[in-house]
Amino acid sequence: MNTVRALIERAATAQPDAVYALATERDASLDYRSLLASCRRLAALLDAHGVAPGQTISLVMPNGLATLRVLLGALWAGRCVNPVNLLAQPEQMRYVLEHSDCAAVFVAPEWEARVRAMLADIGRPVALVVADADAERLPGEGPEADAPPPSPDALALLMYTSGTTGRPKGVMLTQANLAANAAAIAAEHELGPGDRVLGVLPLYHINAFAVTMLAPLASRGSVAMAPKFSAARFWAQAALARCTWLNVVPTIVSYLLEGDTPPRDVLQPLRFCRSASAALPPEHLRGFEQKFGIGIIETMGLTETVAPSFSNPLEPSRRKLGSVGRASGCEARVIDAQLRPVPDGSTGEIAIRGPNVMRGYYKNPEATAAAFAPDGWLRTGDLGHRDADGFFFVTGRIKELIIKGGENIAPREIDEALLQHPAVLDAAAVGIADRHYGQEILACIVLRAGAQCSEDALREFCHERLGRYKTPKLFRFVDELPRGPSGKVQRLKLVELAG
Repeated sequence: MNTVRALIERAATAQPDAVYALATERDASLDYRSLLASCRRLAALLDAHGVAPGQTISLVMPNGLATLRVLLGALWAGRCVNPVNLLAQPEQMRYVLEHSDCAAVFVAPEWEARVRAMLADIGRPVALVVADADAERLPGEGPEADAPPPSPDALALLMYTSGTTGRPKGVMLTQANLAANAAAIAAEHELGPGDRVLGVLPLYHINAFAVTMLAPLASRGSVAMAPKFSAARFWAQAALARCTWLNVVPTIVSYLLEGDTPPRDVLQPLRFCRSASAALPPEHLRGFEQKFGIGIIETMGLTETVAPSFSNPLEPSRRKLGSVGRASGCEARVIDAQLRPVPDGSTGEIAIRGPNVMRGYYKNPEATAAAFAPDGWLRTGDLGHRDADGFFFVTGRIKELIIKGGENIAPREIDEALLQHPAVLDAAAVGIADRHYGQEILACIVLRAGAQCSEDALREFCHERLGRYKTPKLFRFVDELPRGPSGKVQRLKLVELAG
């Protein structure tokens, strides 16, 4: 099963009448037989628009059953898909549409005018298909057609990373990359045909793309597709759709912790919740498990590795608090500045090798070369260490490491200390320039609703838990922290708050 097409066809043969996807906000669903027929119709539609096998289609669409059908239909038909981040700035979105060399764009009606304007000066013909995310049929969708099966090494996904500086990079992922990690996720969580995930994360992000869309294909399970995350609707959506597992990011965990606890019968069918895309503070993990009685499996991955490349075990007693888990579906190690492996317990850069690792960055050989060590291991840019049991602990990003007076300080250590304060809802630390130490520490704080806390009180709190040297020099109270689509705090944007 080394292509997405093979996953779809296996499931459609084994259980054609089983539901693959259902909508949470309306009475609509898609069984596996219908999914395969939809893939064949989309192949004909792409042919009609002159999109040849191997070419790229971009999507500017929110979550919905039609969005799933377009993505999977294009993958089945051997085209490359480029889901565009709907939160991107207009100039960044225009850049992605131009740089991707897309031959067609599937666009939601509310985005049509803006996308047409972006395409006007691109300088190549681009077919435009206006498609509602919940449409039963796409414009021009008609009879079914066959398409040559894509090879495992065919380019399947072009997903642009949301870097905080510079142009976004197009991560090239193959059919084999996608199929390998879908199988790894399903195996790691012991998913089966009876499992259903609540999909609240956007499909233009690698987490939702791989975990909520592709992993159910590998397990022949299903996804309950929500338009977007709603704290008010979350538990009702999970209950009505009879979900058995949840896929979230730390931001969602923090929102749910602030809400009410649903009735026990809502929570009882849920086997586990997995958290990914950013570090989950231990206080939030413990709080979630205590409040809802659902175990959290912390995981971690990159766009460059088709989402998760680390996972804690399914069995609660074998998980490690604060760890992103063990290598999952790949190999991982920690290397020093000379790219040499370091002993367990030593801090360095985490590197990954395996069938889920990207081909490289689209039309960017320099960035591709920089991303890999000479022996082929992907350099993640994450700092951390591995313990004697093979569990990895991430302490921050290399570019976000705070170096104060020559001492390395991991921002996450400061975040987690601040999150222990009862008035603090969210916190993020970042290094700022200092003429004496090279860098000092700025902490940005989001207080809980109705809570009050002074800068002096927080400073004293940090003195007790971190010592004076690691206590932030500056505190800034903000309404929210800047985050990318995956939920990661964009720390470098906080520097401007130093004043």
